[in-house]
Amino acid sequence: MTTSDWVRGEPAGWLRGGTADWLRGGAADWARGGGTALAAARTAIGVVALAAPTLVTRPWLGPDRGPAVRVLGRALGGRDLALGLGALAALQRPPTGSRSAGHPGIWIGVGALSDAMDVLATVAAWDELPRVGRWLVAMSAGGAAVAGAAAAGSLLTKPAASPPAAAAVSAPAPAAGSPPAEAAADGP
Repeated sequence: MTTSDWVRGEPAGWLRGGTADWLRGGAADWARGGGTALAAARTAIGVVALAAPTLVTRPWLGPDRGPAVRVLGRALGGRDLALGLGALAALQRPPTGSRSAGHPGIWIGVGALSDAMDVLATVAAWDELPRVGRWLVAMSAGGAAVAGAAAAGSLLTKPAASPPAAAAVSAPAPAAGSPPAEAAADGP
């Protein structure tokens, strides 16, 4: 709310238009910015995991550097790189439809789903994983899943369209005692 709004006794600008204006401004901007940050982080993790897979797998799986751990690390890196680049590309262009396959909300939502699956996999093997690493993965992947789901949901929610300004203007009422406009147009 600006000072001039307060002096005039008017609500803040985002309140004047209702929820739709707030979604078009604040929430949509937050979702796009948050989605971009998640996609960039996912892309970076993917690159690191492809280049040095044990660097990513060590906190999660422990100090084992065998071939199976390297394969898993590179597979996770490929997944994260593909999801991150796909989301970044989708965020660069306006969505073609509310639920089209190239919509950024879909890409970010799929990334959130993969993070949730990482949490489930961690919980399933909880007692077999390194103590600090299991908490690190559960909290970071869980946080990314929640943030990604929130961003995806906000991006996929289509705000209500506001009515055109011209529709709000009506024709002036006829003067008292004059015939309606239709009758006047028909003539005597």
